[in-house]
Amino acid sequence: MKIAADFSQREIVHSQTLPWVPSPMAGVDRRALDRVGDEVARATTVVRYAPGSQFSPHVHAGGEEFIVLEGVFQDEHGDFPVGSYIRNPPTSSHTPGSKEGCVIMVKLWQFQPEDRTHVRLQMNAMGKVALPHTPGVEVTPLYKDAIEEVALYHFAPNASLHFIALDGAELFVLEGDITEQQDPLGRHSWARLPMHHTVAITAGVKGAKVWVKTGHLKDVDNQIERVSGA
Repeated sequence: MKIAADFSQREIVHSQTLPWVPSPMAGVDRRALDRVGDEVARATTVVRYAPGSQFSPHVHAGGEEFIVLEGVFQDEHGDFPVGSYIRNPPTSSHTPGSKEGCVIMVKLWQFQPEDRTHVRLQMNAMGKVALPHTPGVEVTPLYKDAIEEVALYHFAPNASLHFIALDGAELFVLEGDITEQQDPLGRHSWARLPMHHTVAITAGVKGAKVWVKTGHLKDVDNQIERVSGA
């Protein structure tokens, strides 16, 4: 299966306009943002757990990264409410589910194979610092390695941010709304911006919170090759 699989192209998806598609596990539905592969795939997906639903125990051979958007996600490692940012590296395992139901944005098979770093952060409880030379924009760093950098950007009303994404970027709007170039992105909209793209974000009149990942698209061919060999 291939969805938005040309990584040289700019992609925008308003996830809340997509239908929910049942997964192989009862009570768990999905909205695909991008995907290369079948059930084992390099994928970015919005996933909804019905109350009381649970996946079978499984190992994340290619790693799993997710944000809790609604409700409380749970596994044997704890309860993760709205605003949780989690990285479960390759070879990690768990039994995910949700007693009350939840929605997450999840990325699979996008880690370096040697990565063993667990990250469990509550973004809503973290501090933020002003972004130099960018009035009205503050940033909460979340993760950085030799390939990628992940952060939460806080935009004041009508604030703007411009940069060149030399190695690609992804945006996911958590709160408020923005435009990227001339395209509007509301709550839970996603954009994947190709290498060397000039990112031009302007927040709406109520400001915005935007999860931003940069650098990782330079490794996308290796990610797909690892999925193919799984």
